[in-house]
Amino acid sequence: MAKHKKIIAISGSIREGSSNTNILKALAAFIPESIDYSIYNGIQDLPHFNPDIDGTEPPAVVESFRKTLAESDALIICTPEYAKSVPGVLKNALEWLVSSAELYKKTVAVITASPAITGGDKAHESLLLTLGMLDTNIVEDGSLLVPSVGTKFNDNATVKDESTKQSLIDLINSLVYEINK
Repeated sequence: MAKHKKIIAISGSIREGSSNTNILKALAAFIPESIDYSIYNGIQDLPHFNPDIDGTEPPAVVESFRKTLAESDALIICTPEYAKSVPGVLKNALEWLVSSAELYKKTVAVITASPAITGGDKAHESLLLTLGMLDTNIVEDGSLLVPSVGTKFNDNATVKDESTKQSLIDLINSLVYEINK
């Protein structure tokens, strides 16, 4: 029997009731049953990145984070924009992956959601630069800006805007196609 493919999602926001986390929850409705999908909720537990402690025995929480990503077939990151960039907690998590190979050629989709009409375009650009440096594979139709996010989702993490819903479906379809090639 073939192993199920695994997609891990990470929210760049650790805020309770985050729109970005709600988008990742809403995505679950579009994931095929043949895919194991889960949201990783531990980036706030990672220590500040320090190359001095990233040697042969990095902190256990870092090892666990790396193992989770290494065992996945794809990654979805959904982030807000803070001060025209990604939140520090997400940047810190990605910095822990620079010296290891968990994201090397990993299939990735990126969503940036913001209450602003720009959709968090500066954070999106920053995140794509970082993921490019990590040599990930951003899939076709795997990059999405969600402007005015508060008007597009209900409080229960369901999509109420049809255009956004179709964009999310396209993103998932592209990601699933890529990992099943």
